[in-house]
Amino acid sequence: MWFRSYEQEYIDVQPHSTPRIVAKFALALALVGGGIGVAPAAQASAENPYERGPAPSNSSIEASRGPFATSQTSVSRISVTGFGGGTIYYPTSTSEGTFGAVAIAPGFTATQSSMAWMGPRLASQGFVVFTIDTNTTSDQPASRGRQLLAALDYLTQNSSVRTRIDSSRLGVMGHSMGGGGTLEAAESRPSLQAAIPLTAWNTNKNFSSVRVPTLIVGAENDSIASVITHSIPFYSSLPSTADKAYLELNGASHFAPNSSNTTIAKYSISWLKRFIDNDTRYEQFLCPAPSGSAISDYRDTCPHS
Repeated sequence: MWFRSYEQEYIDVQPHSTPRIVAKFALALALVGGGIGVAPAAQASAENPYERGPAPSNSSIEASRGPFATSQTSVSRISVTGFGGGTIYYPTSTSEGTFGAVAIAPGFTATQSSMAWMGPRLASQGFVVFTIDTNTTSDQPASRGRQLLAALDYLTQNSSVRTRIDSSRLGVMGHSMGGGGTLEAAESRPSLQAAIPLTAWNTNKNFSSVRVPTLIVGAENDSIASVITHSIPFYSSLPSTADKAYLELNGASHFAPNSSNTTIAKYSISWLKRFIDNDTRYEQFLCPAPSGSAISDYRDTCPHS
């Protein structure tokens, strides 16, 4: 299912309903009146006001940096409640409008530094990214899920970059127990637009109530959160009617997400763009199912013609 539910569309559109209606009305007038050309880019912008950046290519989503210049700012743990602070990475220009945002949680015993490589890489593609520390490094997945949501609330309501963010377009990511927390957060807040658990660990294997578009990334040689006992059961428990995918990294270990990884970045960017920005230009990288030497298994609900 590669189309959002009516409920998700309602959530996405409401904060922007007036400008979106005005844009479509103006486009209709131009078409009816005749003699006024409408450029394809203008049509696309009117149809999807959330598109950010140029049309993607395989090389653009594999690049270490995207088209947006970025900055970052630190958030002290003593200035927030509900999580342990972190670092916000964001596009410096808002000339194209506000951006969707993603909070990322680390794994057991780890800190935000273990996920720091993803901050500028995702932000440069047109997202506000918050890599967080947890209250303690031993916090369990359910707690990490609550902390991801607390971080998103801080990001959209109190942070110094809140005016750059479209609070209706949010997602969560996380590694290991942070990945387990990602699933917990998606279950708790169905208004989220995307979730990406990375080599996730959780004692709870049933997430059948999750409706958030979810990309699960597993690692073939993971001896801590084996794909047989974690990632695949997580994926299988998600509803068959949901937008979901399972990507298994060929020959990779549990710690693959802790250093720069082109495969993780490429498909994370595509998933976030497709579901947070509703940008169908990125669907080509997800459907038909991707393959290659870096991927040992891929499953999804992509409809095939």
